[in-house]
Parts: sequence; C-alpha cells; structure tokens
Amino acid sequence: MLTVLISLSVGQYTIPFSHVIHDIFHSSGSALTVEEQAVLWDIRMPRTLVGFLVGAGLAVSGAIMQAVFINPLADPAILGVSSGASLGAVIAISSGGAAAGFIYIPAFAMIGAVAAVGLTLLLSWKHGKVRVMTLLLAGIVVGMMCSALVSGILMISTNQQLHQYLFWTIGGLDYRRWEHVQLAVGPITAGIIVAVFLARHLNILILGGTEARALGMRVILCRLLFLAIASLMTAFSVCVSGNIGFVGLAVPHMMRLIVGADHRNLIPAAAVAGGIFLVLCDTLGRVLFPVMEIRVGIVTALLGTPYFLYLLRHKQK
Repeated sequence: MLTVLISLSVGQYTIPFSHVIHDIFHSSGSALTVEEQAVLWDIRMPRTLVGFLVGAGLAVSGAIMQAVFINPLADPAILGVSSGASLGAVIAISSGGAAAGFIYIPAFAMIGAVAAVGLTLLLSWKHGKVRVMTLLLAGIVVGMMCSALVSGILMISTNQQLHQYLFWTIGGLDYRRWEHVQLAVGPITAGIIVAVFLARHLNILILGGTEARALGMRVILCRLLFLAIASLMTAFSVCVSGNIGFVGLAVPHMMRLIVGADHRNLIPAAAVAGGIFLVLCDTLGRVLFPVMEIRVGIVTALLGTPYFLYLLRHKQK
C-alpha cells in the first residue's frame, strides 16, 4: 500500500504525500487543487492500478508456468504470447487504425496473443496428448515465426509507425486511462482467483505426470486449463502495457524464498508482490531522472537480468 501511495505522489508533478492520503481515505473535502486532482485521479491512479494488475497477472502466470513445466526458468512468454501480441500490435499500427481509438492496439495485441497460443497448442497436440517438451519447442517456433513477420512488416512501415511500435514493445504504463483498467481488471482478477482455488492441483503437478496420475489427476486436462489461465492473463497484461519482461520469471522465485513452494501460499503472495514490484519499477522510472521518464519495461529488465543470471548459475551447480 505504501508503494502505491508513493507512486501516486511522486513524479514530474509532485503532490504532497499527506494530501494524497487525505484525498483517498477521507470523503469530506479535498486538500488538492484542481490540477492536483486531475493528475491524481485521471493520470496517476489508472496508471498505478494498471501497473498493479499487470504485475500481479504476470507474476501469477509465471508461477503457473513454472509449475506446469516443472521448470524454474519458465515464464509467461514461453508459449509465444508476447510474440503473438507484438505481431498483433504491429499490424494495428502499420494499418493506421491506431488513430481510431485506444482499444485498437490492445484488441489486435489480444487477438495475436490468443492466436499464437492456439497455434502452439495445435502444433503440440498429437494423439490426444500434449507433451511438455513438444509444447516448449512449438512455443519457440511460433515465437520465431511471429518475430519474423513483425520484422517483415516493420521494413515497410513509416518512421512514425516504427517509433510507435518501439514504444509499445518496450513496455510502459504512461498514458494509461480508466478504460485500460476496465479492460484488464476483470480477466486478470478472475484468473488469479481461479488459480488460488486450484492451487493444490499445481502442488500435485510439480510432482510429475506419473505421480499426478497415480493420485487420480487428469494431467492433460489440468495442464491445458492452467496454460489457458496463464496465457489469458498474460495476453490481457501485454495488451494494455506492452511487453514487460522478468516479472513473471523473477517474482515467483522471490516469493518461494519467503512463503515456500506451496502454491496455496505462493499464488496470492506472487500476485501481491508482482503488483508492488511493477508499481515500484514504474515509480523509479519516473523519479530517477527528473527531465525524462524511463519506461517500466527497461527498469524491470535492468533489475531482472542480474537475477536471471543468478538463476542460471544456480541451476548449473
């Protein structure tokens, strides 16, 4: 909560912290000027809420993926979700329809993400089964194909379209509005709630397919269900914020060190920590250099890369 309140207070236009608290938690009167109210409620509040939702969605998706694939290095983008969303976004931008409204790019990004996941599952489905290794390879292939198509489209795009796509693909929370909150809050919240209620099934899945079947679990159905939940949360997260990396990879590991590997505790902990982490990164990006803003995707990458290297070295021991 403190991180969220600080995020609402600081930036190029600073609002006194005590005034922020008073305006949010007290219904009688406002300590803010008209300009401060506009900055707080129309700019920073939706931006912070989108950041919290996206961080929570990516972190929970990462925890689910790591359990389903029994791989500590799995992350939400492993099935080609991010690459598919990028393809959808670049199609929306290059077609010139982005000027039609805020929903245009998120809608195309969502369609691209869902299509990429569907193609990944289709390629890995054989004889009524989905093998984990085949699914991983299919995700890599689909991601490479989407990246190739993105590169081809960018080659024939204008400089303005290239600039717009670059800003989208870096990932950021600037210019988020209440419409973005409404777009993301339902699917991400629902996905987290379902994941919490089904968390004990994740505890069984990480034992391995043979052990899970011995306990009476329908492994293929459960895997597909969890992959669908994680993919949809990731798709909705990416479509409103662009590609933001390392949240889904690093945050679940951090929470395992604190609350343990039981997903009944890990899922809600990852949701809260992921939201706080992304809001914190966005706040740092706004205050580190007063004359300019560092987009949150860059901050998460700078903070996440050292941790990712630590994981690689730890796995080699």
